[in-house]
Formats: sequence, structure tokens, C-alpha cells
Amino acid sequence: MAEARASNDDNGFSPMTGPVLWVAGFLLAISNFMVVLDTTIANVSVPNIAGGLAVSPSQGTWVITSYAVAEAIVVPLTGWLAQRFGAVRVFAFAMLSFGVCSFLCGLAPSLGLLVVFRVMQGLSGGPMMPLSQVLMRRIFPPAQQNLAMGLWSMTTVTAPIAGPLLGGYICDNAGWPWVFYINVPVAVLCAGLVWRLMAKHETGTRKVPVDFTGLALLIIWVGSMQIMLDKGKDLDWFASPFIVALAVVAVVGFIAFLIWELTDAHPVVDLRVFRHRGFAVGTLAMSLTFGAFFASVVLIPLWLQINLGYTASWAGRVTAWQGVLAVVMSPIVAKLIGKFDPRVLFSFGLLVLAMVTFWRTWFASNIDPHHIILPQIAQGFAMPFFFISVMSLALSAVPVQEMASASGLINFTRTTAAAFATSLTTTGWEDAAATHHSDLAGSLNGAQQTMDSMKASGLSADQARGALDQLVQGQSVMLATDHMFLICAMIFTFVAAVIWLAPRPKAMMGLPGH
Repeated sequence: MAEARASNDDNGFSPMTGPVLWVAGFLLAISNFMVVLDTTIANVSVPNIAGGLAVSPSQGTWVITSYAVAEAIVVPLTGWLAQRFGAVRVFAFAMLSFGVCSFLCGLAPSLGLLVVFRVMQGLSGGPMMPLSQVLMRRIFPPAQQNLAMGLWSMTTVTAPIAGPLLGGYICDNAGWPWVFYINVPVAVLCAGLVWRLMAKHETGTRKVPVDFTGLALLIIWVGSMQIMLDKGKDLDWFASPFIVALAVVAVVGFIAFLIWELTDAHPVVDLRVFRHRGFAVGTLAMSLTFGAFFASVVLIPLWLQINLGYTASWAGRVTAWQGVLAVVMSPIVAKLIGKFDPRVLFSFGLLVLAMVTFWRTWFASNIDPHHIILPQIAQGFAMPFFFISVMSLALSAVPVQEMASASGLINFTRTTAAAFATSLTTTGWEDAAATHHSDLAGSLNGAQQTMDSMKASGLSADQARGALDQLVQGQSVMLATDHMFLICAMIFTFVAAVIWLAPRPKAMMGLPGH
């Protein structure tokens, strides 16, 4: 009986009370906010970073993908770290490391070093999202659990909104390094206060085995795949022996990873949860949807700044509008989950998102900000429908004892999909622009007359030729952008149908027949 009680105390609640509870809850929420913020704050900063480090915008997106991949790789290790060293200790150390790595990112003199420091930052930030949830459940009494999770969820939704706004303002007024420096005081303060307030609420520790072989294989195949996607265009894809070698390593590593994880007694990623059809379909839907969604989140600021001449601040202001209805609809959708089949809610959200993205395929170079903002607002309306419902659908198919593994796995696939999609989208965007440029240049009508008119206005022949090429390039980028939007819209439509391969949830309150 005493052993059972001890086990319950270790794994159950250790609530705080009074003002200290809310201070601790705020610290955990703001920590989660900061980690999520760093996934989007760099989006509008990419052109500034690329310009400051003398690299192309597509190379600048490595700042996004390196962080996402590193964060995804360490997420499956969170449970082992918490059990081995204690959740509070790991959280405080990760937060302090996040601040140090942020400072190093701001100091980076080259893209190579910046990517290295972003990887370190992602490794530090990875455990903080799941651990902030664990610690909130530990310090809030049972009667306030829903309130605590509501506070946590709100930071997850509002951080992507604040990211473009804050990133754009900082880039235009202080320079891109301050996008990273801003994390430092927050990280140091949160790490110190969390340790001081919550050390006595530390979780129990025990020696548990860790699957180092599985972890090594995970790093090998994910890292090889991401480097291949990032470097492929620069090295002419499979004409390069290096890219071929990376592809072989990625494929062999992935197969070896699958075999090892399915046979190891303590896998770092428990792939056996995929035997639940609802979880398997939900994870696939999440990966495809979030990949396409994140691709548009990265593409729009690049397009606004490179093609339409927006500053980083204005790009942030325009893109941040997607968060207005996302914040409003999140608690509403959370309540609807218990009353309606989540497959219906997911399909509805995806079809709205598909229509919004099809709408964007009609964008032109003379579009005004208001017509860019309107689909952003509509997209924000759809976001909670697909995000909350697919998480509910996937996790409701998994037994309680496998919930931790399932949660870590779906977050891993979501983050990895975002990183892969970013590389694929920027590469596809540049290739499509080059193709359209060639097509347009070969079918211009009245090109000579236009150049003669430019020369008559005082331009030299070279200047006139350059001005005409800029016009063609601008239209080529616009057509390429519309092309990428079309692909994303088709993916959304496809996934809206795929979700129905999942079985109807068996434990949904309020559904007919339950």
C-alpha cells in the first residue's frame, strides 16, 4: 500500500496554491511561448539574414529547417530525460541552454555557424514544450487542470502570431541578430525562477535504459534527408555524388531505424503505436497538412519581401492576421470536439483551408495588402479545426499507457514534416520561377519596342535590358508563387478525404451511439 501511494505521489499531482501557483504557471507558459515563437520569428527574418550573411534566400531558410529538425529529434528523448534527471531539472537546464544558444546565434558571423547554433538551440528547446505540459499538470490542482491547459494552448496559438510581427519589427529597427538576443534575458530569468519555485516539486528519478542505437539511426536518416533537401538544388541534385550518397544513407538509415525500433525492448520512438489505425491515419494527416500549411507560412513572407518589396515589419503585419480568428476559434473548437465527430471538423477545416489556398492562386503582382490579409484571416479561422481535431482523433485511438509515446511521435512527425516541406517548397519555388522566366522570355510581344521606349526616356541599352528582365523576373516569381499555392491546395483537398480512412472514435462524448 505504501509503495502504491509513493508511486502515485511521484506520478500524480503536487499542486501549488496562491500567487506562487500563478507565477509558476505564467513562467511555464511564457517558456513554451518563447520556444514556439522561435519557429516563426525567423520566417520574416530570412531575407535580412540572407542579405547580412551574403547567401541566397533559399539558403537562408536553413535557419528555419535546422532548428525544426533538431527540435524534432530530441522530442522522443524527453520522457527518458525527465525520468533519468527529473522534469524540473531538465526543464531549467534546457531553458538556460536555449538562452546561451540564442546568444550564440546572434553572434554568428557566417551561415554555417548560425546553422550550427540553431541546431543547438533546437536541441535545447525540444524538451521544453512537452515538459511545460507535464509540469503544469503537476503544479495545478485537479479542479484547475483545464484552465492550466487552456493557458498552455493559448501560448501555442498566439506565439506564431507574434513571431512575424516581432521578427519584422526587430529586423527593421535593430537588425536580425536581435531576433535571437531577445530570448536571452527571458531564458535566464525563467530558468532561475522555475528552479527556485519548483525544485521541491521535482519528479522522481530512476535509471532507465536509452536506445542509443535507435537515436543514432534517427539522427543519421533525418539529418541526411534534410541536408539532401537543403543542398540538392545548389549541387544539381543527383548529378552530384554527394547528394546520391546522402540519399543512400537516408534510405538505408530509415530502413535500419524501422527494423531496430520495431524489435528493441526500449525504443527511442515506439513505432508500435502505428498499429492503431486511427493514430496512423491521424499522424499521416497531421504530417501532410502541417507540412503544406508551414510551407505557405514560410513562402508568403519571402514572396512579400522579394517580389513585392515589403519590409520585414510590413510582411509580419500582413501575415500575423491569420492569428486573429485562430485565437477566437481555438476554445470553441475544443468544446465542439466532444460533441461532433472530429473527422467532420477536420474535413471542414481542411476544405476551408483548401479554398483559401485556391483563392491565393489568383494573386498578382499588383495585389494590395487588404486582399492579402483577407485570406490570412480566413486561414486563421480554419487552423484550430484541423489542428485540434486531428490531435484528438489520433490520441483518442491510443491506450493510456501508450499516450506518452504517441504524443511524442506525432509531434516528431509534425516538426519533421515542417522542416522537409520548407526545403521542398523553397526549392520548388525557385525552380518554377526559373522555368516561368524562360517561358516568358521566349514569348514576349513587343520587347524591342519596350526597350526602345526605355532608351528614349534616357536609359542605356544595358539599363533597358535590365529593367525588362526585372519585369519578366517579377512575373515569373508571381507565377511560381501561385503554382506552389496550387500544390498546397491540392494537398489540403486530398487529406480532407484521407482522414475518413480513420475509424470513428469510440469514446467521443456526445456522439450518437456512444
